[in-house]
Amino acid sequence: MKLAYWMYCGPAHIGTLRVASSFKGVHSLMHAPLGDDYFNVMRSMLERERDFTPVTASIVDRHVLARGSQEKVVENITRKDKEERPDLIVLTPTCTSSILVEDLGNFVERAAMESNSDVLLADVNHYRVNELQAADRTLEQIVRFYLEKTKKNVSGEEWQNLITKTEKPSANIIGIFTLGFHNFHDCSELKRLLTNLGIEVNEIIPEGGKVTNLKNLPKAWFNLIPYREVGLMTAYYLEKEFQMPYVDITPMGLAGTAACIRRIAKILEENFNLQNKKTVYEDYIQQQTKFVSQAAWFARSIDCQNLTGKKVVVFGDVTHVVCMTKILVCEMGIRVACAGTYCKHDADWFREQVWGFTDEVLITDDHTQVSEMIARIEPDCVFGTQMERHISKKWEIPCGVISAPIHIQNFPLGYRPFLGYEGTNQIADLVYNSFTLGMEDHLLKLFGGHDTKLNINTNEKENSLNWTVEAQQELSRIPGFVRNKVKRNVQKYAEQNHLTEITVEVMYAAKESIG
Repeated sequence: MKLAYWMYCGPAHIGTLRVASSFKGVHSLMHAPLGDDYFNVMRSMLERERDFTPVTASIVDRHVLARGSQEKVVENITRKDKEERPDLIVLTPTCTSSILVEDLGNFVERAAMESNSDVLLADVNHYRVNELQAADRTLEQIVRFYLEKTKKNVSGEEWQNLITKTEKPSANIIGIFTLGFHNFHDCSELKRLLTNLGIEVNEIIPEGGKVTNLKNLPKAWFNLIPYREVGLMTAYYLEKEFQMPYVDITPMGLAGTAACIRRIAKILEENFNLQNKKTVYEDYIQQQTKFVSQAAWFARSIDCQNLTGKKVVVFGDVTHVVCMTKILVCEMGIRVACAGTYCKHDADWFREQVWGFTDEVLITDDHTQVSEMIARIEPDCVFGTQMERHISKKWEIPCGVISAPIHIQNFPLGYRPFLGYEGTNQIADLVYNSFTLGMEDHLLKLFGGHDTKLNINTNEKENSLNWTVEAQQELSRIPGFVRNKVKRNVQKYAEQNHLTEITVEVMYAAKESIG
């Protein structure tokens, strides 16, 4: 484990809590010391939830360490069972409390005998997996637990009725959960997309779902996994046990949405003998592309053509970075100088997907490496997480947020999906506004909207260089969105030529040397 003041991906117990707290009627008991119980504050602050987060911390302190924690954990589980009456209580340790090497499975077995609720231990190795991997594993574990429990407790005839497919085509949406990037808005758009295709929504998990309804999952004709980070393990399990096909193509961007719809048509034709779906869905794709989505029109407008060839950096989770990279390159003609992700566990798939669409690939969870990469490339714009937004602000580079981790401003009260055909409009706006805002800032500076006084001496290297008044005035005339780049190039030229004073002549000489 490493300590950091910024983490792209949190510890495993955060992923477990995100999944458990997304279900209705599920309460999480976190076995942890003080300091690990920040999830409640983080969730309620970011999502502005009206209800209390269903997470309780069973604090490990010196008294607990002295006499053992079994009694306290069991007591907290039974107390929550009586107070909240949830369908399920999930016990999760943290990486800190895992050091104690306690038999938590035994704790759960004992608590289950005294509780009316189901009690489940989150089976996650806190030292080998991160937040997203733990979330994926926890969701699969809960689904497996309830399907196996149902099969064990009902008759053969009842079980056959439960796994009988719905009369009309239907789908489960798997992977929508709390603290995700625009997940709730994406869910609404996915429901609308499926409805337009004549497909009913069977279950949505974990967000808003009830564990008592998980027995209905096999009724669906197929599963839709919009985000690669969470839901694939559940899809693999359902495919293996119930022969349920799944769609794991993210419907983001015009090409991505069309590919997702075509995969659905292929599943319906090959697995359920529904003919002519491909033809019907192709007509739907054409209709939406021409008349509903504005992205295709925008890509051919003069505004988007002005962005052609611009150099950008894209960084975030694998799902949004892969989709955003392909959208920028294929649909808008923008050059992606670097595509990167912090999901190191999915590095091979990521490299395969972005190969040929980007100049270079960066896979790291160290924000300092991302900062150094952005400073080296000096892109016209950055698309990333909240961390890239802060990094870009430092270099005065415009940035659009396209991936978690995110801040409160990325939980808008209005409707802003990134998936489906409405999502194509949101993405087009985000890309265009991210670029133009930097240009507008430059215009404000030109017309005196901002204080244009320069702070030349910001570090030790700059303190050794003396800018003349004329040179500072010349630098202030340079557009704001490239001023820092010019400034660094001039200072680099002066250092290489052992100059201590920067004049206008030195600035022009530096420009000539760069060509």
